[in-house]
Amino acid sequence: MNNNRIIELLEEQPRQYVSGEALSRELQISRTAIWKQIKKLESQGFEIEASRRLGYRLMSKPSQLTLPVLLKKLEGTALVRSIKLLDTVDSTQNVAQRLAEEGAPEGTLIIADHQTSGRGRHGRSWVSPAGKGVWMSLVLRPGIPLQFAPQLTLLAAVALCRALKSVTSLEIGIKWPNDLLIGGKKISGILLESTAEDERLRYVIAGIGVSVNLERGDYPPELLDVATSLLIESGGQIERSDVVAAFIREFEHLYALYQQEGFGPIRTLWEALSVTLHKLTRLYSPAGEFEGTPIGLDERGALLVKKSDGSIVPVFSAEMSAPKAGG
Repeated sequence: MNNNRIIELLEEQPRQYVSGEALSRELQISRTAIWKQIKKLESQGFEIEASRRLGYRLMSKPSQLTLPVLLKKLEGTALVRSIKLLDTVDSTQNVAQRLAEEGAPEGTLIIADHQTSGRGRHGRSWVSPAGKGVWMSLVLRPGIPLQFAPQLTLLAAVALCRALKSVTSLEIGIKWPNDLLIGGKKISGILLESTAEDERLRYVIAGIGVSVNLERGDYPPELLDVATSLLIESGGQIERSDVVAAFIREFEHLYALYQQEGFGPIRTLWEALSVTLHKLTRLYSPAGEFEGTPIGLDERGALLVKKSDGSIVPVFSAEMSAPKAGG
């Protein structure tokens, strides 16, 4: 594995340059091949400084997600029963769904270092580079009626928002239904996919993607105005295992609360964290588009929108534009 050997050689001389010639001689490959391997390492989150005259030196490594560290940080929790740490997958949702169909119990957690086809709501793709984010899916078997599935989406948004605020102290809010925003820019994706039988949920796969340590160069230009990361907003690297552990702890607490007391407490928490409410906006629903002011959630989890004529309508599925200034 040339990549691993290059890192080993650079680590042998911390913060010092190692010439391309020395690396080429040690690995018995051309200097052009060394350069290509360096570029591959950089795409995986390694920061390597290159000098035409001096060679290469390792400045920083991506935070590594390891099973011992995760288990240590999850001590005292009961929800997660097994963790599968994977290197590269198409989507953690796909892996979790296959395992759920095979009978994987509630609390099976799939985490990947890299997704090649990460996806969000409405089939959108999700930028998921190696070593820089949290890309995970959790198998749930809540045994509740199918119509209550949207409530779990809102619960996941509250859990993730509370978790990220605790890890970073950043001002993070929820845009309905489950987008997390900092200064109007998206930092995470939440996708719950379910399978039902006889109008009850057989299982739910809760997919969570968090842009933790992505830099501006990791995003395609067209996303720079709408997407951001915890690193960009905080100015420093965030330990990814802290993000995973904080989310699981929050989700476990809220999931137990939901099962004991229903949706009421979750609704109150969601409304307190929302950046959507009481601002005039335009919604694009299957029934058509209209303007209105979201005023809260109903007991089912629908967004209550007050229209210009004073009527209040529940909305279960819609795209929402940015709130209007002064609305």
